[in-house]
Amino acid sequence: MKRAVKITAILMLLALAGCGKFGPLEPRAGASSAPLAYGQDKPAETDAFTTAPVQARPGRSDELLRRSERRSEDPFDLPPSNDNARFEKPENKAPVPVIAPEPKSR
Repeated sequence: MKRAVKITAILMLLALAGCGKFGPLEPRAGASSAPLAYGQDKPAETDAFTTAPVQARPGRSDELLRRSERRSEDPFDLPPSNDNARFEKPENKAPVPVIAPEPKSR
């Protein structure tokens, strides 16, 4: 029984695979092709409908990094600022004096 099911499934898949159409697309009998777009002189070929535009499939750069290279200097790569005080709520606290450490003697 299982063998018959497997054979039937394989035959159905082969029949389905044979349903594909080879050749250019054509409109049905009695139907017209797509209407001309504004500014178009001649009707579009079927390839224009079946190929993706460049924006949909942009070109790919296969240039790989072959050796380690140092990054170029980036003027916008700045460390985080310590300017978060303007976003914090001010509290009624007296400013804390900052005492600098004494220099070490040699």
